[in-house]
Amino acid sequence: MNDESTPTRPARRGGISRRASRRRAVELLYEAAQRDADPVTLLSERVGSVHADPVSDYTITLVEGVAEHRERIDEVLAEHAQGWSLKRMPPVDLAVLRVGLYELLWREDVPDPVAIDEAVGIAKELSTDDSPRFVNGVLGRIGTIADRLRAVL
Repeated sequence: MNDESTPTRPARRGGISRRASRRRAVELLYEAAQRDADPVTLLSERVGSVHADPVSDYTITLVEGVAEHRERIDEVLAEHAQGWSLKRMPPVDLAVLRVGLYELLWREDVPDPVAIDEAVGIAKELSTDDSPRFVNGVLGRIGTIADRLRAVL
């Protein structure tokens, strides 16, 4: 806890970094999957709650975006995750891939390499030693055809 005598770090624009917002979105999507709950409903329970970590506007955008486009996201992932069904994927990796693919295909303000690099970084933080390579491989394959996919969304 901070009191008046404790110096605080200057807040970044928006208060929470995009990396932290992405990580929080992955955590919420993972939790919703584990609880077999709707991620947007879970998100709405957390926004403004004094019992949960703060939820940034960008986290809200990501969770709502993944939920809105989930069917298409899962189709694209299943098609490009060579040899892996979505059910076989570790749940954390699937949440990371969903956020990364949402940014890759639906967020015009996120360059393709950034979407992929951020997903790989979050996989390094939250998942197994093999996960970053897996996430990079799947999103990298999709990244090579992202323009064509965006044209038909």
